[in-house]
Amino acid sequence: MAQKVITTYVDDLTGEASSDISTHSILVDGAGVEIDLTDDNYEKLLELLNPYLHAEGARRVRGATKGKGKPKGPAGAKNDSSAIRAWAKDNGFEVSDRGRVPASVREAYEKAQ
Repeated sequence: MAQKVITTYVDDLTGEASSDISTHSILVDGAGVEIDLTDDNYEKLLELLNPYLHAEGARRVRGATKGKGKPKGPAGAKNDSSAIRAWAKDNGFEVSDRGRVPASVREAYEKAQ
């Protein structure tokens, strides 16, 4: 039996499918989210944040504070798409053999670890 899996990338803000979707991480007060946006919507987000990001007293920081959250597995485990795909297929998720692994599948994988 032949099977064809089609992955559709959707802008989280508008719900519209597009081929120019990128995932962006946003961190505010130590709480982070990942959001999938088209290039246009990401530019709009940056325009809205621009006055705050470039305020006179604003200081750049890198990533989350160390030592918080649950410990990570082996180095690179979070981004090991092949391991996530194998786990997903074994657990009834439909994932393509190539391309980006959906955030919902990554979350389920991380919760199962």
